[in-house]
Amino acid sequence: MRPHIDPEVVGEAALIVRTDYSDDATWQDVIAMLDAEHPLGFRPDNHVVDDPAWAGATADEVLATAPAENGVVFLADAVTMRSPHPLLAVNTVTRDLCEDDYEFDYEMSHGREFRVLPAGVADVAVNLLIANTDFPDFAATAAADPDGCYRGVAAHPKGQVALAALRDFLRGG
Repeated sequence: MRPHIDPEVVGEAALIVRTDYSDDATWQDVIAMLDAEHPLGFRPDNHVVDDPAWAGATADEVLATAPAENGVVFLADAVTMRSPHPLLAVNTVTRDLCEDDYEFDYEMSHGREFRVLPAGVADVAVNLLIANTDFPDFAATAAADPDGCYRGVAAHPKGQVALAALRDFLRGG
């Protein structure tokens, strides 16, 4: 049985669970990328579970104990430990949390999971938290990527334009 992940401790942070322990140096690189300043100038709020008790855990095992409130949990698995270090974003929504089958089908319309580069984790976590973007939107963007990864808003030309406009707005311009 895997350890309990306390929702009170996680709070509104992006929940990242390390499940691969094959390369500590690479893991430290991934952590540095996750903690890097966002293009909007804020530091991401991450709650990292780095406990060997999670070694080899599947998405289902993590979901069995992870809080569902934030809509997503990120797994740092064996794929993450290879360049370009994409984490596995897993939708925490279950049928019980949905009002009806239609809502659940929508949540799963592009699959339960997708890959996300460390630079995109904050985008996914924050936008799901504030209900600005839905999980299927990010999953669809990842599916359209040649490598099947969501790369972060700054990686897309339209995203760069949106970030510039938002920076101007925040500066009062």
